[in-house]
Amino acid sequence: MILKKHFVFFFIILLLVVNTDISAQSESDNTIDMTSNLIQPPYLKAGDTVAIVAPSGILKNNEDEVQKATMLLQNWGLHVVIGKHLYNKADHFAGTDDERCEDLQNAMDDPKISAIWCAKGGYGTVRVLDKLNYTKFKENPKWIIGYSDITALHNQLHNEGFQSLHALMCISLTKDLNEVKNAIDTFKSAIFGNPTDYTLEGSNFNKIGETSGELVGGNLTVLHTMLGSETSLDTSGKILFIEEIGEYKYHIDRMLQSMKRAGYFDNLNGLVVGNMSKMRKNTTLWGTSIEQLIIDALKEYDFPIAFNMPAGHEKDNRALVLGRTIDLKVSKTESSINFNK
Repeated sequence: MILKKHFVFFFIILLLVVNTDISAQSESDNTIDMTSNLIQPPYLKAGDTVAIVAPSGILKNNEDEVQKATMLLQNWGLHVVIGKHLYNKADHFAGTDDERCEDLQNAMDDPKISAIWCAKGGYGTVRVLDKLNYTKFKENPKWIIGYSDITALHNQLHNEGFQSLHALMCISLTKDLNEVKNAIDTFKSAIFGNPTDYTLEGSNFNKIGETSGELVGGNLTVLHTMLGSETSLDTSGKILFIEEIGEYKYHIDRMLQSMKRAGYFDNLNGLVVGNMSKMRKNTTLWGTSIEQLIIDALKEYDFPIAFNMPAGHEKDNRALVLGRTIDLKVSKTESSINFNK
């Protein structure tokens, strides 16, 4: 009788252990699916339609750039629709929050639209993030394209499980398109299904190593402001891209220190540093280069760091597919970024 009771007790314990293990494995598998298998929207083909919208800053005398953007897409065999509120003005913004959200939501919901090209960054995307509904977007995913302030939207798309495109915007187009040829060519290649691999100029500041992981990131300030919100990125096992414009060096250090204390870099696989443009000079000089600042701020980590990625607030702003797994190899003489097909 005692043996029988012991057997029953042992059997119950065994069932609980097995059940717990299966449940944990199931949770782990779900996590892997969300972080490692982001949905790639269909690549574009001739006859597809692109919507141009402005989810953030006001367009001031940018009609020419939008017209050039329209003609560029049409020359590639694409159709173009313009957001109803594109040229609206509401103080700092391209229309009220509701108007900007309406244009973006309509484009996200419309199954006839294959890509959404943001006309401009600036500031304001964060004000519409919590108004967006992804129900219809998930039924018909599409590429969302932009950089700078659009980083907030890229973050949200990533957390919703979708790839997106960090690339030039409509206002990036200059009078002489040859000035932005690399940006245009890599943008076109990416949306039509052939993302460009990159070989980067070397740097003595590069931190040598090889790694792979999903490429995430964008503008450093926007990434920093997402901390603590549902839109903040989980960077574990990923490769982070950062770029910035118009900041003091001590601001850059302050953001990196804050992100570090929040655990942002703890399980990062690698870092790609893009353009750090128009750094402002404080009356008290920082004393080192921006590269040295970044190396010093992240000195306790052993992941590879590659400088000189031509992406960000410069005319040479090359396209990056965010959410796509890349192979990153870094040496002092050069670095390479290869997108997994």
